[in-house]
Amino acid sequence: MATFQMTLDDDFKANVDELFEDLGLDTETAVKIFLKACAARNGIPFEVKHYKMPDDLTEAIRDARTGKNLYGPFNTAEEAVASMLED
Repeated sequence: MATFQMTLDDDFKANVDELFEDLGLDTETAVKIFLKACAARNGIPFEVKHYKMPDDLTEAIRDARTGKNLYGPFNTAEEAVASMLED
């Protein structure tokens, strides 16, 4: 028998535990079902698609990471909103 261990975010783990409990399963059993389905199908048992973010969102993330095209800092939320509404 082998041991399988993984690290999950606490909130995510709580959410999937609740989901599987609602389905009458525990998370360990749900993972075993998934792995058995993978083995039976010799692959992932559902279509895996790559999500492509819209270009403007990708650009905004890049700007935030590189510190470009940023405004502020703002002292209040109202100041930030006013800045966004300026022409």
